[in-house]
Amino acid sequence: MAVVTIAAQHIFIVDGERQVFQAVGEALGSLDAQVTRFARAGKCLERLRAQRCDLLIIELETPNIDGVELLKEVKQSAPWLPVLVMSGHADVSTAVDAVKAGAEDVIEEPFDRNDFLQKVKSILEDGAANNNYLGKPLTQAEIRVLRLVIAGKTNKEIAYLLNRSIRTVEVHREHFMRKLGVDNLVDLVKRVVAMNMVDIEPHKKKETKPIEAPGTSPE
Repeated sequence: MAVVTIAAQHIFIVDGERQVFQAVGEALGSLDAQVTRFARAGKCLERLRAQRCDLLIIELETPNIDGVELLKEVKQSAPWLPVLVMSGHADVSTAVDAVKAGAEDVIEEPFDRNDFLQKVKSILEDGAANNNYLGKPLTQAEIRVLRLVIAGKTNKEIAYLLNRSIRTVEVHREHFMRKLGVDNLVDLVKRVVAMNMVDIEPHKKKETKPIEAPGTSPE
């Protein structure tokens, strides 16, 4: 049986209570994974469009955030992303709604550390084993978007240039990031340069003419 590594995987947590994050963060400390906390759902959604995430954990009772609605929105933009929902007051109806919206499971607080870790490990291992994107060749559409990303264009600018929707550009971007095994723009540029996939021209310095003193002419 092949051993699946979970090294360098990324976990996002959305909650408004720092003590919840501290408890979850301490439990996840034994894993070789990067954990990022978001107090606002909008910030999390924004990061999900630009960076790989292997597991999203949502605290259901976060102030100003409807956990189930956030889950639905995440699943619309990243249907493959596994999501765990945590709640200290979840009833059967809420749990059913969360699972119907795409949650892997609903964890009641206070949670059992060992059970929680086992659940997280299982999700990460399944995700690593079933990453059907990593290593696959890029499509022509993905390459076109990649070239424009490397050129410094925003998703909105790329959508305009290619006459595509911003959502389509985001999907292409997510796909080639996953295929190349990177989760941020810096690593993307490094990978692209190393693989000679896209020619990146260095910025040329503008030529400046010498300033002539009044009443003189160049020799």
